[in-house]
Amino acid sequence: MQEMRRIRIEMQAEEEKREALALLQLEDHHRIFDYLVQKASITVPSSSSSPPDYKLDAPLSVMNTAKVTANHAAIMDDIANFEPKVGHTETQTLGKESKYARDDNFRQKPKSIIPTRRSEAAPRNLLAKSTLEQRSSFGTTTDTKAEGGQKLSLVKLASLIESIAKEGAEKLDLQGRLHDRVEWLPDSIGRLTNLIEINLSENSIVTFPNSILGLSMLTILDLHANKLMDIPDAIGELSNLTMLNLRGNSLQKLPASIGNLSRLVCLDLSSNQLLSLPESVGQLVNLKRLNIEANEIEELPYTIGLCTSLTELRADFNHLKALPEAVGKLESLQVLTLHYNNIKSLPTTVGSLSNLRELDVSFNELEYIPESLCLATSLVKLNISRNFADLQKLPRSIGNLEMLEDLDISNDQIKILPDSFSLLTKLHTLHAEETPLEIPPREIVENGAKAVVQFMIDHVARRNENVIETKPKWKWSMFYSCLRKRKREESKAQY
Repeated sequence: MQEMRRIRIEMQAEEEKREALALLQLEDHHRIFDYLVQKASITVPSSSSSPPDYKLDAPLSVMNTAKVTANHAAIMDDIANFEPKVGHTETQTLGKESKYARDDNFRQKPKSIIPTRRSEAAPRNLLAKSTLEQRSSFGTTTDTKAEGGQKLSLVKLASLIESIAKEGAEKLDLQGRLHDRVEWLPDSIGRLTNLIEINLSENSIVTFPNSILGLSMLTILDLHANKLMDIPDAIGELSNLTMLNLRGNSLQKLPASIGNLSRLVCLDLSSNQLLSLPESVGQLVNLKRLNIEANEIEELPYTIGLCTSLTELRADFNHLKALPEAVGKLESLQVLTLHYNNIKSLPTTVGSLSNLRELDVSFNELEYIPESLCLATSLVKLNISRNFADLQKLPRSIGNLEMLEDLDISNDQIKILPDSFSLLTKLHTLHAEETPLEIPPREIVENGAKAVVQFMIDHVARRNENVIETKPKWKWSMFYSCLRKRKREESKAQY
C-alpha cells in the first residue's frame, strides 16, 4: 500500500510539473510572438490613408500586403517555422533584450501556424458587419462568420492586428473566430485607434483586454459568451460607448465607474453571477435598454429611478423580493419583465408608468395586484400567471386597461372576474389554464377572450336589470310600512 501511495504521489507531482512547465512555455511563446510581430511591423510600409472595407475572404495580398519587403517575409518565416526543440532544455535568445529557458520534454512538435506563402488565404470575414446586427437581447441574429474559416491562433491574431493597424479600420469582428486557447488579446490591439465597433463575442477570453480601454472612439463593445470574471475600473474611460454587451460571462460585480458611461444606450448583463448593481447605475441617464436576466440579484438600487430614458428593463430569473418605489419615476418605461423572482407585491407607484405596454410578473409570490396598476392605461400585455396559491383576485378597476390585448392569469387562484372586466373590449388572448374560475364558468373560458368579455357584459347587464326590478317593490313596501305606522300613532292619539 505504501508503495502504491508513493507511486501515486510521484505521478501527481509529475503531472503538476508538466502543467507548470506548459504554462511557462505558453508565456514564453506569447513574449516571442509579441517581439516578432513588433519587429515585423517595423518593416511593413504603410499604404493608403483611407480606411478600407476588410473582407478577409481573399488572400493576404488583397489587404495591401503585396508590397512586403524581403526582411518582413523572412521574419514571418521565423514566426511560422518557430519550433521548440523536443527532448531537452533549450535557451533561445531573440534580440538583445530577450532570453528564455524552457523544458519541452512533454510537448509535441507544433505545426506551422502562420502561412508563409502569399497564395495562402487568410481567415475570412473578420471585419464584416456592424455589431448592432449581432445577436443580443436588444436585436436580432445575423450570422457574419466566414464559412469554413479557420480559427485564429494568438500569433495569427497579432499578425492581423499589426496589418490592419496601418489601414485605420473602424470595425473589427472576431465573433467566435479565436482559438479556444486564446484567453487574452495582445496589447497591440490598442493601436487600432480608429475602431468604433469591436465584436469579441463567443470566444474564451478570460481577462478583459485593458488595451481596449485606450480606444476613445469606441461606441460598441460586444464581449458576450466569454469567460470574463471581472471588469476593470478603467471601463469608465470609454466615454463614447453606446452599447456594451457582457452577456454570458462569469461576472460577480460591476465597478462603480460604469456610471461614467453617460452615453450608454444598451447594457446587457444577463446570464452572469451578479449579486447587485452599483448605485452609480443611476448616472446612466441615456440608458434605454437594461438586461439583467439570469443573475443572483436580490434588489435593485433606488437610483434606478434616475434612469429616466429607460424603455426596457428585463430582470427575469433573479432573487428579487420587491421593487423600489423609485421604479415609478421611469416614465419612459415600455417593457418590464420580472419573470421568476420572489416578489410578493408591486409598488403602488407602478401606476405612474404611463407608457408601460408590457408587464410580466409571472412565477412570483404575488398576493394581490394593486389598484394603482390600472392607471397604467397603455398596458397591452399583462402576465400575472403562476403565482399559484397567492393571487386570488384581480383589481376591481381592471376595466380601465382599455388597451389590454393579452392577459395571462393561468395557475392562479382567481374564482370571480370583476364586473369591469366587461370593458376590456380589445382583449383577444386570455390564458386561464388551471385557474378555478366560477364566473365566468369554464366552458365559456374555453371559447376564448371574446366569449369571456361578452359573458361579463351580459352578466353585468342581467344583474343591473334585477336591481332595477327590485327597487319599486322595496319602495312600495316602505310606503305601506310607514302608512301603517302612522295609522297606529293616530289611533293612540284619539284615545
